[in-house]
Amino acid sequence: SYFPEANYWEDNTTKFSIPIEVSDKGKCYELKAELPGIKKENLDIDIDSNYVVVNAKKEEETKTKEHNYTKTELRYGEFSRTIYLPEEIDTNKTEAELKDGVLKITASKKELVSENKKKLAVK
Repeated sequence: SYFPEANYWEDNTTKFSIPIEVSDKGKCYELKAELPGIKKENLDIDIDSNYVVVNAKKEEETKTKEHNYTKTELRYGEFSRTIYLPEEIDTNKTEAELKDGVLKITASKKELVSENKKKLAVK
């Protein structure tokens, strides 16, 4: 190829997957995703009763000015990852934080409340 960088980027974006680590912390699940270079405004996170979907968009532009020319490279990519959890999560008690290229999601487990529960009197 005349522009090998373009082919390299295209091959990587089509196979890219967000690496995610999931830990059971007892009352919650902690999810950590490596997202270097991603800005929080380019993140979209959806949660439901037992899954989390992380969507990210990366936009990169580099300019190199040499003697009599300017080389500009534009790279764009979107990727998504769905993580299914073994228990229901409380979507109202779930938080996300992006710091130093690492996304941390804390998903609280839903407390099971039995509607059939009652005290029995001993005779």
